Amino acid sequence: MDCGKQELGYVHCAKGHYICDHCHGEKSFNIILGLIASAEGINPLLIGEQIINEAPIPMLGCEHAWVAAGSLLAAIKNHGEIDVTEEQLIEVLNRTKKQAIGAYCGLTGICGVAPAIGAVYSVILGAACPKNEETAATMHVVSKVIEAIANETGPCCCKNFVHTALKVACDYSEKYLEIQLPSTHDIVCQHSDRHPHGCREQQCSYYSNQKEAKRTV
Repeated sequence: MDCGKQELGYVHCAKGHYICDHCHGEKSFNIILGLIASAEGINPLLIGEQIINEAPIPMLGCEHAWVAAGSLLAAIKNHGEIDVTEEQLIEVLNRTKKQAIGAYCGLTGICGVAPAIGAVYSVILGAACPKNEETAATMHVVSKVIEAIANETGPCCCKNFVHTALKVACDYSEKYLEIQLPSTHDIVCQHSDRHPHGCREQQCSYYSNQKEAKRTV
């Protein structure tokens, strides 16, 4: 650990090293926040890909949930139809940080990217326990995100999950947010050789060799 505190952990490297969630993302959070704040355009997939390529984040990790939430919120803000404040951005990221922790997918069966999308819809719609339609809408979107991500496992890939979740979030933006966000972008993954558990390669929609093969057909 970097900070020296002791806690029960679930993930460590092959040599037994462990870093708590606070230290794990401490160096990345403010950088990701800055990239979100300065992001342009209304395509969250494009924004997310730019942040993934520019921010110092690992191949796998809970930082990707911040990317997903921030990319979607930045696109909504840039769209202009919905007023998004800086306070809402911070609120969404803080909510995401509480749920998107290391090994969340293995601990709970739910990838942290899913509640990240839920945090965006929840804040924008004002969802809360006493609410009806707002809370239901948020849960419907999150359930669709989880289903889409589940179809992309084996092994898990946080970068794939960000793209997949953002596409679903955009597909439902007109129904629940009453705005249209583009849900397509020709993403070609440049991180396949970094995957510690082995890339899914042709099974992944963003695998580079698969993209090249499609272009030559």
